[in-house]
Amino acid sequence: MKTLSKLAVIATVLLFVSCKQNPAEAPEHKAMVEKHQEMEASHKTMAKEHNTMKDDHQQMVAAHKTIENDSIHLITEKSHIDLLAKHGKLIEDHQALIEKHAELETKHVSGEITLEQMKSEHESMKAEHELMEKEHKGIAAEHERITDEDKKMIEEDKKKAEEEVSEQE
Repeated sequence: MKTLSKLAVIATVLLFVSCKQNPAEAPEHKAMVEKHQEMEASHKTMAKEHNTMKDDHQQMVAAHKTIENDSIHLITEKSHIDLLAKHGKLIEDHQALIEKHAELETKHVSGEITLEQMKSEHESMKAEHELMEKEHKGIAAEHERITDEDKKMIEEDKKKAEEEVSEQE
């Protein structure tokens, strides 16, 4: 009878261990993986927009070379350079967050951290990501404002130059 009791205890323990859920199959983990994919997509968009901003800056600098007395344009260029630097830093920070998030996934799958720890850290990272997205939108809006302002100034300068040429004729 003792042997039968021992076998029952062993079978119960084995059943309990074998039924333990794989952390990667937990709905919370799957949601975290989905959010990670969204973060990566958001990051690609940020990086693409950053490259567009750099291209816009090169066009701005080239356009300014044709303008005499361009001190106002130099101020605009400086503002744009500062904005590019801020955006570049944001992209670096966002990449670090994505890497940290990937580590969190790995730690949870390996059982290094509990579901509760994973959920807590994930919520913190999600909030940080949302702040970064908000900052990105602000930077993108500021970029648009600077670019539009610069285009207006260039048009005004062209018009003024044309008027001066007309007056001299």
